[in-house]
This record gives sequence, structure tokens and C-alpha cells, in this order.
Amino acid sequence: MKPICFLLVFVAFSVPDIAEPAIAYFSNRREVQVAQSDRQNFFIVDEEIWNHSRSDLGDLRLYNGESPVQYFLSEQRAGVSSEEVAAKILNLGSVAGHTEFDLDAEGLSTYDRIRLRVDSKDFVATASVAGTNSLGEKSSTALAPSTLYDFTSEQLGSNFILKLPPSSFRYLHVKLSSGILPQQVKGAAIFNLREQQASWTKAGSCSAPQQKPRTTVIVCTIPPRVPLDRIAFQVASGQVNFRRRVSVLDPKGAQEASGEINRVRINRAGTLVNTEELAIGVVAHPGQFTLSIDNGDNPPLAILDVQPLSLERRGYFDPQGKASLTLYYGDEKLSPPVYDYARFFHLEASAAEAQLAAGVHNPQYAGRPDDRPWSDQHMGILWAVMILAVLALAALAVRGLRSEVGD
Repeated sequence: MKPICFLLVFVAFSVPDIAEPAIAYFSNRREVQVAQSDRQNFFIVDEEIWNHSRSDLGDLRLYNGESPVQYFLSEQRAGVSSEEVAAKILNLGSVAGHTEFDLDAEGLSTYDRIRLRVDSKDFVATASVAGTNSLGEKSSTALAPSTLYDFTSEQLGSNFILKLPPSSFRYLHVKLSSGILPQQVKGAAIFNLREQQASWTKAGSCSAPQQKPRTTVIVCTIPPRVPLDRIAFQVASGQVNFRRRVSVLDPKGAQEASGEINRVRINRAGTLVNTEELAIGVVAHPGQFTLSIDNGDNPPLAILDVQPLSLERRGYFDPQGKASLTLYYGDEKLSPPVYDYARFFHLEASAAEAQLAAGVHNPQYAGRPDDRPWSDQHMGILWAVMILAVLALAALAVRGLRSEVGD
């Protein structure tokens, strides 16, 4: 009886070992042509890699021959950081029919934006800015002008931010064109905006727009394993002053995401406002989905192209003088790598883009051995052992009953 118990315990607690990488376990490979062997390089994850790797890209591995090469996988997201402080408004008043005031910028050593709090609707105004280091100083430095606007009636948005070159003046003199009264200026803040633009790669395609009553419908298709992060619209340049709601619908018609696209080009009293946003952020399932653009009572947009986009992923690595490496992928059981290179990653400004050759099947591919628990691999034996154990226990029970009856 004891051997049977030991066997049951063994099969119950048999677990597979942690999956380790091996070239023979990867289904696909691509040659990586290093751009410059003496500096940091990167490759861009494309549709071919998405289609044959794990969804988290955790099975990507770089090799120099048989030796692994460490890398860091980075998402090229947009980044915005800012430090904002209130700026004291001084000498607020009207000069020759124009609102003027000074701002005390003591709170920040450098800045490149001014945010005004203005209690006014439906206007366009030009803001001229000059910097000095002493209040009332006659000699000042003229900075770039900005256009402020509010199009509440047209439902086309507003802007109350003045953009400046990086500046460090203690005082800023602001002069507004007509349209904003002194009593409508309620507050101000200065801040330093640091922006990093996102990078995108194409993901799938969209059909030609179809016009329906009050809506424009566009059907898009994304490869099953490629993530979707953004949809960009190209609208004919002659179509201006619009703002449309866009809904992303799944195959059953349920809304998965939504956003707005707009373009504003208005000239009022000699001041031109020119701004647009023709893309929406999307979190939707790959496959087929539908875009529904709400036109309301307006004519449909002249849409020239619609492009689904995926946030660009880059694999950074140090080629260490090598002219080429090999990228392997396609091992569903492999855990993501843990590299010191990734922990202490530093992006070099001179990083060069390596080129990926066409993806091919790995000629060394043999597949992983069956690493399921012993019990999963030999269910027949397990059941036979369990039945044998039950029969043995039953026999012992019967024997015990007979001995009791005999006594």
C-alpha cells in the first residue's frame, strides 16, 4: 500500500521547470542588420513580429551566434511634464483701449508657457509679450506673440495659453488686442512644458467611407495580434471649421471608444486662428470594427484616408562591434527576460535604427519538449493507479470485515 501512496503524491505534485530560452524552441527568426556597430541601436517591432510572437513580446530574444544579447523594449509614448506656479498680476489696466498688465515670474527659474484665466466668451485676441528683469524697465525683449480665442457659439473650443521661447525674465509685460477687458483677466500662471512626441506604426487598414443619414461609416480591419492605439484621419485641406464626434463600434455595434476630430481656421479682425486635431486615441480589440462619424445636420467630411496606428515599440541594444545579430521569437511558454541592461537603460541621443530582414521560419526549430506535469502527460496511468488504489483499499476493508465476523 505504501508504494501506491508515494506514487500518488509524486504525480500530484509534479510541476514543470521554469521555461528557459533555447534557439531550437523559437519558431521564427529575423536577421538584424546593425546600422552603426559602435553605438546603441534599436529595431522596430512590426506586424510580422506581432503575428508570430507572444502578445506581450516576452519571447523576443537577440543572439550573436549562440550567445544571447541583452536588450530593452521601449514604448514610444508621448510624454508631457510641467511645473506650474501662479504668477502675480501687476498694473492691470487699459492703455489706448488695450488691456495691459505685468506678470511677476519669480516662481520659476525658466518657463515657456503662460496660462491666463479669462472670463470672456466668443473672441479672438492677440497677446504680445515682452520680458524684463526690472519692473518698469524701458528696455525690454519682445517675445513671440500668441493668439487667444474662444469659439463657444460655434462649439469649436478655446485657447488661453501663450507660448514663449524658453525664458527666464523676472517680469513679463502682456498686451492684449481688443476683445478682452481688464476686469475679465482673472488670473495667470507660468509653467515649463516638456513634450516628447509619440511614434506610431501602421496597423491594418480601413475601407472607403460610406455616407448614411447624419453619419459617415468606415469599416477597419486590424491583424488579430497587433495592438490598436490610435486612428488618424486625413481630411481635405479645403474643409475647415468642423468638429465631429467619432465612435468606435465592435462587430455587434457596441461602442468601444470615442473621441473628437476638429479643424479650426478663422480670421477675425485680421487675426488668424489655425488649429486642428485629426486623430483619436483608441483602446479596442483587434479584428474588425466600425467607425461612426456623427455629422449632425452638417455635410459629411471629405475624408481622404483613415489609418489605424499602433504605438511604436523599439528594442534597444548594444551591438558591441557586431555588424549583424539574429532576432528569435515564437515561444509561447518562454517568460519575459530580466536583464541588467533594461534595469539600467540609458537612451543615447545618437541611437541608430537597425534594419530587420524578412521574417522566416527558424530552420533549427524543434519545439519544446512536453513539460506538462507527469500527471497530465500520463492520465491513463494515473487513472489506473487510482483505480488500483481504490480496489486495494476496498480489499483491505473487506478483509477487515471478514476478520471481525470470524472473531
